[in-house]
Amino acid sequence: MNTLKKNLITGLMFFLLITCQTKKDTYFKTIENWHQKRIDNLKKDTGWLTLAGLFWLSPGENRFGSDPANDLIFPKSAPAFIGSFFLEDSVVRVMINPDLHVTSAGKPFTAAILKSDISGTPTKLELGTLQWYVIRRGDKTGIRLKDKASPLLKSFTDIERFPVKKSWRIKARLIPAKTGHTIAFPNVLGQMEKAASPGKLSFKYKGKTHSLDVIREQGDDQYWIIFGDKTNGGETYGGGRFLYVDTVDQNGETYIDFNKAYDPPCVFTPFATCPLPPDGNVLDFEVTAGEKMFGEAHH
Repeated sequence: MNTLKKNLITGLMFFLLITCQTKKDTYFKTIENWHQKRIDNLKKDTGWLTLAGLFWLSPGENRFGSDPANDLIFPKSAPAFIGSFFLEDSVVRVMINPDLHVTSAGKPFTAAILKSDISGTPTKLELGTLQWYVIRRGDKTGIRLKDKASPLLKSFTDIERFPVKKSWRIKARLIPAKTGHTIAFPNVLGQMEKAASPGKLSFKYKGKTHSLDVIREQGDDQYWIIFGDKTNGGETYGGGRFLYVDTVDQNGETYIDFNKAYDPPCVFTPFATCPLPPDGNVLDFEVTAGEKMFGEAHH
């Protein structure tokens, strides 16, 4: 082989090596950027790390404040008596202690019917570092409380993850369901929920075909997956993890990137009402990618 040919082959091999390394570096950077955005969102003073309470309402009057004599006992930093919630059927009305400066959307607030989270724009009330609003879960109506001064928010730094491996980015094909199809799944309260689903994503792992039901509500530009695997209860949360996936292209294909598997809010707080994987969405292998169990629970 002459010198020119050797140089051409060497140059080509070097070019291919650099190209592959550049693509690898770009992919890893994409995952790191995704992870950093995830951490930044958790650190916001409106994020899951601020949850400080979840109170289910009883029919009629529900007094709330820090005094133990109240029906709903807020943190010690709150005034002794803030006011009363009144639950009639699924309608929640509130009356605030007139001596307190409670606000909603920056304006003084004293009394009104409250919109819940299922409206998409719940009425949020604020007092000092505290914020609260009405949530609906099946036939249960409750008050979700957040605290911008949450100790967890102050101490939180990061979430341990499995090493990023591009091999966990797996091509998948959508198996469409009939129009109007829904899937049912439980939540940590023991209730069953339903959500719209366009079908299943079918993919291969180690030569075996698997599938995951996906959720896509009207207007969503991604699929949402609630899934479990063999790492649950050990290195990862026992109730499974979540994952967003781009919708399929014109060929009906997309990629499931398990490096972006993330913990549900219940990992961080007992005051969340997380969904659990639907039947058929628990994989029979270990997904050693994405976020691990937060804290020391997985060691």
